[in-house]
Amino acid sequence: MKKAIPLLLVLLGLLALAGCGISPGSTSAKPVIYLYPEEETTVSVQLDYTGQLTTTYPAYGDGWTVTAHPDGTLTDPATGRAYYCLFWEGVSPVEYDFSEGFVVPGEDTAAFLEEALATLGLTDQEANEFLIYWLPKMEGNPYNLIAFQDEVYTENAALSISPAPDTLLRVFMAWKGLEEPVEVQPQVLTPTPRTGFTMVEWGGAEVQ
Repeated sequence: MKKAIPLLLVLLGLLALAGCGISPGSTSAKPVIYLYPEEETTVSVQLDYTGQLTTTYPAYGDGWTVTAHPDGTLTDPATGRAYYCLFWEGVSPVEYDFSEGFVVPGEDTAAFLEEALATLGLTDQEANEFLIYWLPKMEGNPYNLIAFQDEVYTENAALSISPAPDTLLRVFMAWKGLEEPVEVQPQVLTPTPRTGFTMVEWGGAEVQ
């Protein structure tokens, strides 16, 4: 990414700390789930989370069942209430992977995330919602260490969706603020093409 800063190793101790991941009890913040079927479809979503859910909206109960529309609107079949996403947060002991990532100056965080999220496959609207939530927490830091998670996240927050989407796009950013830059192996971001019924999720966790 253009705004990431590859640097020579400055502090082995800081890099080791970054590599050890998140401490127990940290929060998976604002994962939101969007559903884009090709036609109006009743969709059930189950979340198998290694941790404790702290907030869900609409209420999770034993799972979510909604009527999903091609424009992304979700309707509660019992009440008729409309939603644009499914939302959850939770506390988990999972350790996130910082063996690859990016070190980004705080003032460059918006531009970096715009480019990274576009590469990963989020729409402008989805990326806008991502930045509105995360940017106020990040842009005031001297630097941010950012690593987009793959199996470490998806295996600890497994989703079961029926009917199964044709495309699953899950973007989860682990990050921590830094006073000084450290070296980290640059992460290669792989785009996910959208075809057919598409499920999109984004979220993140700040590592203290």
